[in-house]
Amino acid sequence: MSCLIEENSIVLFQGDSVTDTRRNISISNLGFGYPMMIASRFTAFYPEKNVTFINRGVSGNRVKDLKGRWQEDCIDLKPDWVSILIGINDTWRRYDSNDPTSVEDFENSYRYILARTSEELHANIIICEPFLLPYPKDRLKWREDLDPKIQVVRRLAEEFQAIYIPLNEIFASAQYEPNFWAPDGVHPSLSGHALIAQTWLDAVKA
Repeated sequence: MSCLIEENSIVLFQGDSVTDTRRNISISNLGFGYPMMIASRFTAFYPEKNVTFINRGVSGNRVKDLKGRWQEDCIDLKPDWVSILIGINDTWRRYDSNDPTSVEDFENSYRYILARTSEELHANIIICEPFLLPYPKDRLKWREDLDPKIQVVRRLAEEFQAIYIPLNEIFASAQYEPNFWAPDGVHPSLSGHALIAQTWLDAVKA
């Protein structure tokens, strides 16, 4: 089984708490979610590739936070592959803190990090769509804010020729109830993380 990721590559995971998953910053580990699952399975399938995996997800981050730390937590690391899952907090803060992120600001910040990644690193980019499951039911209202941002992410993925992982569709088509995959509609269960990991690995097959 061939793979797009080359030998001796550095793969960087970026995002919010869904990516962070309680990683220990002092020892820079991968956390307990999909980045760890991807790295574990990838290295088991392709031990000869000697790929390094790094997790720099930070709980609570929005796109503007990634923009603020992109030099230190991306450019300086010189990754060959950058995987990004961000956006749900740009919606969530509107509803729990009355601190919305406009679609325009969201796009400008996201475009900034993609442009720097492409122009300065010439890195391959994987964009994971921000997702929201309909549980509990108040999450349904959030779609009015999140859906326009998802459209932005899709356009940017096409513009920057990124691999795109449509997580909303993937979770919507998965069997079982939504809270099986994400008990609060946002943070995946172990099964939810495993589904993200498998989809990600499928996306980098040659």
